[in-house]
Amino acid sequence: MSTSTSRRRRRADRIIEGSPIVECVILVGLPAAGKTTFYRRYFAATHRHVSKDLWPNARAARQRRAIEAALAEGASVVVDNTNATVAERRAIVELARARGARIVGYFLDVTPREAVARNAGRTGPANVPKVAIFTVAKRLEPPTAAEGFDQLFRLTLLPNGAAASGTSTPHPDAAAASGTPGPAPDRRFVIAEVET
Repeated sequence: MSTSTSRRRRRADRIIEGSPIVECVILVGLPAAGKTTFYRRYFAATHRHVSKDLWPNARAARQRRAIEAALAEGASVVVDNTNATVAERRAIVELARARGARIVGYFLDVTPREAVARNAGRTGPANVPKVAIFTVAKRLEPPTAAEGFDQLFRLTLLPNGAAASGTSTPHPDAAAASGTPGPAPDRRFVIAEVET
């Protein structure tokens, strides 16, 4: 039996037993790719937000404690950071797996040029230095199913007016669950599930 089939069977067993499925969503992408906007639009009503941007220091330790606390309470969580390397994601995957959480990755695959353009429209603390975008771009390792995700999605930006060939709903229950109508985005994401 493949690892992927084994994970799906364990997940199905939890559903049958009636226990709720707790989810650990890992967002991956450059600064200014749209990760926090994506969280707010699709997960804010159903998942706790964990982001190193929320803390001034001891960020890795605080992130770990926040993830552990949420999962221990049976709450689903979204880890909203660049999560640029396999090693960074591995630590989160191992923690979530130890708590029996379903692990879903969303790779916001935007180019440095797209991130810089998005960043230009930001003000205040949301505006990041260009060097931060390029620094993360140099060390970004696109996620793969082999890292232990139960599901992995790749999102790409479409300019205004472009026709989407994929679906724009990022999560089966996200649109209905978010309950957070907001302004229409200037761009939308097209999503494709990566084979697991």
